[in-house]
Amino acid sequence: MGITVARKRTAKRATSRARRQFRVRKKIFGTAERPRLAVFRSSKHIVAQVIDDVQGHTLVAASSVETDLRSFEGSKSDKSAEVGRLIAERAKAAGVSTVVFDRGGFQYAGRIAKLADAAREGGLEF
Repeated sequence: MGITVARKRTAKRATSRARRQFRVRKKIFGTAERPRLAVFRSSKHIVAQVIDDVQGHTLVAASSVETDLRSFEGSKSDKSAEVGRLIAERAKAAGVSTVVFDRGGFQYAGRIAKLADAAREGGLEF
């Protein structure tokens, strides 16, 4: 029995995203002065983290899975914007004002762009 067409397609998408992520990550590095804002998007949820790559620590994080946002009514794009506002608020509280944006191999459109725009509106510079 061989691998089905759907599994091949899924495997190709995963490897393609991993390649894009690696290509982007070669150029982007977060420091203590300017940490990396990393974004992960699944089919239902979105996660954002502000990471200091020098120490290897996550400074702040926000996700659509959190209890604050689970009761949020709206589309996935609206939730992404809310996560962007939340990550900006938490980053400002942690003393971070400028970040470098890591789209994580995802296309800068849709939910990723909404999150980035909301984070900019919340006061993060990138």
